[in-house]
Amino acid sequence: MSGAIRAISQNGLRARRCARGMLEDCRAIAATEFAVIAPVMLVLFFGTVEFSLAVAVDRKVTLMARTLSDLTSQSPPAGIFDADFTNIFAAANGVMTPYTPPLYPAVSSTITEIYIDPATGVGRSQWSKGTAPRAVSSTVPVPAGLIVTDPVTHAILPGQYLIFSEVSVLYTPTVGYVMAKAGVNLSDVSYTRPRQAACVVYQPVATGTTPPCPTL
Repeated sequence: MSGAIRAISQNGLRARRCARGMLEDCRAIAATEFAVIAPVMLVLFFGTVEFSLAVAVDRKVTLMARTLSDLTSQSPPAGIFDADFTNIFAAANGVMTPYTPPLYPAVSSTITEIYIDPATGVGRSQWSKGTAPRAVSSTVPVPAGLIVTDPVTHAILPGQYLIFSEVSVLYTPTVGYVMAKAGVNLSDVSYTRPRQAACVVYQPVATGTTPPCPTL
């Protein structure tokens, strides 16, 4: 009986020694911790990179929209021509550098002149140029704060024009684990009032005369 007790005691002692040895054995702990932490760190790293790039591209989109409306609004009273649009779009596309084709081939940009109907306050397209031009006389949204009214009667003042630019780009993430793989559409718009005349008249061909502002 005592022999059985002694055997049980020895087995228990060996088990305790093995358990103590396992607890004291620190080999491969670093590798185990790395295997657990690495996926989380990689997601955080690529997520930060993708988010930072998206913010940078979005900022470029805003700058490009402002550039388009600003340059167009400075057109002289003689009007704006197709050659002017070529230069304006080229300058605005330079703002997107280095986020230009072939890195981001789907940059969409459009310039539209809006006439605000004094009777209704509705903005309508007078002319439109770019990737997705708006139809002439089509309705264009105008923020209420940009419509000038009489301080006494609150009636809409006549002869109001706005240069409206729209820019959008499909931002496609490189990795696609922390953002939609199909991409995120980044867009912005800008409104600017004509600076050198009441409106910016579009003429396909220079005629030597300045036509009146359209009121379609």
